[in-house]
Amino acid sequence: MPDKLILLIVAIVPALWLLRYYYKQDKAKPEPKKLVTKVFLWGFVLVIPAVILEKIMSQLLEPFTGGVLILSIFARAFIVAGLIEEWLKRYAVKKVAYTNPYFDEVMDGIVYAVVASLGFATIENIFYVMEGGLSTAIARAFTALPLHAITAGIMGYYIGKAKFAETKFAEHKFFAIGLQKAVIIHGVYDFTVFTGARFSTYIFIALPFILIFGFLYLRKLIKLAIMEDREMGRHEFNTIYNQKNESFTNNIY
Repeated sequence: MPDKLILLIVAIVPALWLLRYYYKQDKAKPEPKKLVTKVFLWGFVLVIPAVILEKIMSQLLEPFTGGVLILSIFARAFIVAGLIEEWLKRYAVKKVAYTNPYFDEVMDGIVYAVVASLGFATIENIFYVMEGGLSTAIARAFTALPLHAITAGIMGYYIGKAKFAETKFAEHKFFAIGLQKAVIIHGVYDFTVFTGARFSTYIFIALPFILIFGFLYLRKLIKLAIMEDREMGRHEFNTIYNQKNESFTNNIY
């Protein structure tokens, strides 16, 4: 098997495993695979505008950093990468899934946000792995890929909360909170990575802490989402809804 094909496989498989793991968390009523695939592909494609927007934003922010290295790293981590990438993931969910009839649980926000993030992370990972090789694939499988899923999943919880908000103000508030938390965690992670070459001990201590904290926080939000959906009777409603709307489902795509 050619080396390039091996690298392609090891770049993709960890992302697909993460996708399956978080997809399986929605045990009460798994989301339709066609819609999941569509959100995944949107995340995949949004890498292109991400690259363009990040280049533009980098140029716009350069005068404000004044050539100070730590400010440049901060801007790159939190605004150029964190804000733009998380905003685009949210955009994919809102564009494709948010108004779809199958988005009818808080848990769905987590699922679709993770799916969008892993679509994004898959194409990003392919580029990095093809350039960096097997060692890069292994490192990113335990760091960057989970990070994308974690930050998006946390944001997805608030997207799910926004879906059931009683007012437009509350809906926008949940959107803002979710994006803010995702950007902060993403930014802290990237800031750690970008400064890691200068503080090697720091990166080995900080990265596992960030990832473990994010993973445990997302687990807590998943439990909260499932509990809320159960208490609101959304699981029962979904079962009846799916049985009565099979013909609609076949035509929705």
